[in-house]
Amino acid sequence: MNFSFWETDSWFSNIDYTIIGSGITGLNCALQLKRNEPEAKILILEKGMLPEGASTKNAGFACFGSISEIIDDLKTHSEEEIVQLVQKRINGLELLRKNLGDQNIDLRTYGGYELFTLEDEELYEECLQKLPEVNDLLSQIFHQDVFSVSKNKFGFQKIQKDLIYNQFEGQIDTGKMMSSLVRKVLGEGIRILNGVEVKSYENTPEGLSVKTDEFEISTAKLIIATNGFASRLGIKEVKPARAQVLVTKPIKNLPFKGTFHLDKGYYYFRNIGDRVLFGGGRNLDFKAEETDETGLTDLIQNRLKDLLKNCILPDTSFEIQQSWSGIMGVGNQKKPIIREISENVYCGVRLGGMGIAIGSLVGKEIAVLATKS
Repeated sequence: MNFSFWETDSWFSNIDYTIIGSGITGLNCALQLKRNEPEAKILILEKGMLPEGASTKNAGFACFGSISEIIDDLKTHSEEEIVQLVQKRINGLELLRKNLGDQNIDLRTYGGYELFTLEDEELYEECLQKLPEVNDLLSQIFHQDVFSVSKNKFGFQKIQKDLIYNQFEGQIDTGKMMSSLVRKVLGEGIRILNGVEVKSYENTPEGLSVKTDEFEISTAKLIIATNGFASRLGIKEVKPARAQVLVTKPIKNLPFKGTFHLDKGYYYFRNIGDRVLFGGGRNLDFKAEETDETGLTDLIQNRLKDLLKNCILPDTSFEIQQSWSGIMGVGNQKKPIIREISENVYCGVRLGGMGIAIGSLVGKEIAVLATKS
C-alpha cells in the first residue's frame, strides 16, 4: 500500500489492540478497553462498508427469549443455565441503555407477544401448561410474572385462540443505535477502518502479525468480534446462520405495535412506525441457511409473505418495500464464547441471535479479559 509517513505513524504503528469486527460487540469492546487503558491505541478493522454481520441488519428486538424458545432451550440446558442466560441478556440490555441512552436507541416498550399457528397446537398447549413453571423459574430475576395469556386483539387469523404476552420486551431502532455507538467510539479517538478483511494472523518475535487483504500490521493484542464470520478465523464452535428479513411500505391504520414471535423464535415481526418488519424462516432449510454469504431465497421469502398475508395482515393490503439478510453466529450452546484462544488473541463470539441483548456485555467482558492478561 502507498501509505504516507503520517498514515503509517497515526494509523498503523504502535497498536496496542486490534479488534476485528465493528458490530455491537467490537465497538463496545473498544469503549471498555479505552476506559481500562485511556492511553491505549486501538484500531478496529471491518471488512464491510458497514458491519457485515447482523448489527445493522437485525430486527431491533430488545428481548431475552420467547416462552417457546425458553422451553425449547430447557431441553438442552439446565434451569440454572437458562437463568444465567436470561440474566446475561437483561444485564446486556441495561448496559446498552446506560451507554447510549434510551432516546439514542429509540427504545419503545410496547411489550412482546408470541402467537401460534393452527399447525402449532401441540406447542401452544405446552406453552400454556408450562407458563407458571417458566414464570416461577424467572421470578428470581424479575420478581414478578414475565408471561401471561393475552387475547388476540390485533386481528391475526389462522392462529391459536390466545397469545402469550411478555411485559418486559421492547424494540429499538437498530440504525440509530449503531450510529450513536459509532459516534461514541470515534469520539474516544478509536480508529475504524472499513473495507479491510483480515485473512490471518500469527505470533512473531515482534508481536502479533495481522494480515489483511490490503496490508499487514503488528499489534500487541488481537480481539476477534466477528460472530457469524468467526469460523473464517478458525473458531469452529461457531456456525454462521443467515437470517432473511423484509419490510413493508407504510400501512395506514396498522393494527398493532410491539414485537411478536412465532415457532420458538424462528419467526419474528414488529412494527417500525407504521411499517411491518418480518424475518426468520431459516428452520425451513437449516443447511442452506448455514452460510456466511448474504442472499435471499424464494422458499423463505415466499413463506414470510404468505404468513403476512394470511395470518398477520389478513384484512390489510400491503406492499413489500425491501428485503435483506444478516449473518448470525450460533452453536450447540447458547452461551457466548469469551476466551483467550492463543497468546494475546481473544474472542467474543456465538451470540446466538441475541446480539442486541448481549453484544454490549460480551464486548465489555472480552475487554476486561484482554486487559487483565
